[in-house]
Amino acid sequence: MHKTTTSERMKALRGEARELERDASMAMGAAEILPDARQKAFELTSHSDMLKAEAEAMEGAARLEDLHLWQMEKSKTTKKGTQSYLYWMASWREGGKVRHVHLGSCRNVDHETALQKARKVKADALGLSEN
Repeated sequence: MHKTTTSERMKALRGEARELERDASMAMGAAEILPDARQKAFELTSHSDMLKAEAEAMEGAARLEDLHLWQMEKSKTTKKGTQSYLYWMASWREGGKVRHVHLGSCRNVDHETALQKARKVKADALGLSEN
């Protein structure tokens, strides 16, 4: 997966959860000496589990963000000469392959509309949509 804001946030949450698990493990080791250490270990473990669940919940959003929007130029040769047209295209990985989707003409569709359409098509393709 490419770097997106959501994927970076997921990475940070997983790192924080790993640190909390390590602290919980040390607290369990100190539970024989300190009476409150066992309770603290359980709190750290539950907080770590909560962070992991939050990171997993963000995975769908991160997959939707990871797409590439670009313009493709097509040239058509006619009797009057060569005419070039620009089209919005979106690309993302599906399995081991890259999927390219045509989103519409640059004359009719602006960047934001193309991005929304690309996210909707990708959500449908990956099975992440609510429909």
